[in-house]
Amino acid sequence: MRLDKFLKVSRLIKRRTVAKEVCDAGRIEVNGRPAKASTEVKPGDTIVIGYGHRQLKVEVVALADNVRADQARELYRELEG
Repeated sequence: MRLDKFLKVSRLIKRRTVAKEVCDAGRIEVNGRPAKASTEVKPGDTIVIGYGHRQLKVEVVALADNVRADQARELYRELEG
C-alpha cells in the first residue's frame, strides 16, 4: 500500500493530499529513510512523522483499504522514542 494512502486510512493524517505534501516536504521517514508519497509500506515497517518539534514513531501492524474511525488505531502501534 502507498504511504500516503496508509497515513489517510490509519487517520494519522486527515487527507491524502496533506499526506503527500508532508512527504514532499521531507518530514516522513520509513525505516530510517526519507519517504515519498508513493513509497510502499508493509506490516513491520517503521514510520516517523515530524510534527514541528515533535515526532510520532509508529510501526505498521496491518493494511486495509477502508476502516471505520474506531478501527483505525488497529493498523499501527505507537513506538517510544
